[in-house]
Amino acid sequence: MKSKLDEARIEINEIDKEMISLFKMRMEAVRKVAEYKLDNNLDVLDSKREDEIIHKNIDILSSDELEKYYLKFFNGVLESSKDFQKDLIKKRNK
Repeated sequence: MKSKLDEARIEINEIDKEMISLFKMRMEAVRKVAEYKLDNNLDVLDSKREDEIIHKNIDILSSDELEKYYLKFFNGVLESSKDFQKDLIKKRNK
């Protein structure tokens, strides 16, 4: 019989698999954004868009208890997305 800890870890492992799949999908969309920005001479950083996404997602989250942890998590996602865009643009400009 599995302990509650084992069951929780199994659940986390399944969620992590889903998150990886979603991350890959998100980064493919980010690739399209980078291509558009490069073709249209736009900066990678769009602070207004970031603020809009963060506020919209916090509203969807609707959890005061989790908000600061979500912000920490999502800021990492945004940084990874911007870094990926920069790398893609750098490669294409070579």
